[in-house]
This record gives sequence, C-alpha cells and structure tokens, in this order.
Amino acid sequence: MRFSEKVVIVTGGASGIGLATAQRFGLERAKVVIADKDGQRASTAAQQLLTGGASGVLARTCDVSMEAQVRATIDAAMDHFGRLDVVVNNAGLMTFHPLGRLTHEDWRRVLDVDLLGAFYFIKHGFSVMKPGSAVVNVASIHAIQTSPLDAPYAAAKAAMLSLTRSAAIEGANKQIRVNAILPGAIDTPMLWDNPNVRSGAENIDPKDVGKPEHVAAAIAFLASDDAAFIQGTTLIVDGGRLARL
Repeated sequence: MRFSEKVVIVTGGASGIGLATAQRFGLERAKVVIADKDGQRASTAAQQLLTGGASGVLARTCDVSMEAQVRATIDAAMDHFGRLDVVVNNAGLMTFHPLGRLTHEDWRRVLDVDLLGAFYFIKHGFSVMKPGSAVVNVASIHAIQTSPLDAPYAAAKAAMLSLTRSAAIEGANKQIRVNAILPGAIDTPMLWDNPNVRSGAENIDPKDVGKPEHVAAAIAFLASDDAAFIQGTTLIVDGGRLARL
C-alpha cells in the first residue's frame, strides 16, 4: 500500500470530493485526519473510514478560514499520530451573485476559505512535514475558464494555482512537493446546487460529469511516491470537457 503508516489531513473531508479522498487514502492504509467545519459529519465520516479498513482516523472540527483552528488541527494530528505526510486542501465554497451585487463580505468569505485556508495549512504544515511529504491543493477548472456569477470563487481558485507554484518553489528546498488538481463537473452538491446549472444557463452533458472517486484517485497519485518528480503542476480532471469548450 502506497500510504501505509502515513498520515494525511483532508480538509472538507466529510462530504463530496473530500470524503471520497479520505476513503481512498483509508483504503491505501493511511491514517486519515478528517478536518471539516461540521464536526458531527466529520465524526460520521471517520466511522465510515474505520469500517472501510482505514488503519487510523481522527475527526477534527476545523474552520479553515481560522488560522488558530488550522494550527490546532495540525497539532492534533502530530499529537495523535506523531507525523504528517500529506495535506489535501479541499475545503471550499461558492457564492452566486453578479459583480454589481457582491460585497466586501462576500469576497472575504470566499477568499478566506478557498485561498487563505490552503495557505494556513501549507504554512503550518511546512513546519512539521518531513522530506518526501506532499501537499495537494484542490482548485477548479474555474481557475482558467469560468461562468457568470462565480467571480470570487474563480478568482480564489486562480490564486490557489499561483499559491501552488510559490509553495512548490519553497517546498522544493524542504523536499516537500506541492501540486494542484483542477476538477471539472463532479457529481457533488456543489455542482447541482449551482444556480447556473439549475437554470440551464450552464449546460452539463451527463457524460461530462465525473465521480468524486475520479478526483480522489488523481489526488492520491499526486500525493504518492509515484509522482516523486512532479512539482508545482496542475492536473485537470474533467473527462476532457474543458478541451472541447
């Protein structure tokens, strides 16, 4: 197993892509920290992982926009498991308003979670992660091609790609790899709750909708030693939809 005895933190790990990712690492015998703003759902997800054969699971209530909670989550992982090998920055949220209606608070809410949350985990993760460790940032194809009403989300995800490159440069000196995943249309509530999709303004062909497990597999690859010479890259996981747009 590629992750036997390794410790992985997955943010937003109680549902959607995060849960599928936590389950994938669990199946590969990792010890998994499920960090989620909803502590009850994190605990439920942890029980699912243990039932599925994970070698160790820790549920943590964590609002990634709060740096103190991020640091506390990393400290808890170190106290409980004694090491940290992989961080998956998956937690995110979207708002849906035209630019003229967006407020300062709208922008801060999205940027604090989608961008600064990843920064906090990289900042504090770098302080304890050993050579050979990895960070995978879950961005979005909205970082490079977006749709109406998504400005804060698209901007945050585009900035996450820049953060990935900067962290990869600094991480190389520590022998820590940092890469990013760009999921496309994935079968999660975030996709189907999108008002552009509900209204038909954004047409989604069913054959272009991937499963959370597809993204989880790509994340696990980038986090593994199989990707030992991949640093600072972005991997699109969208079934080829973006290439046809």
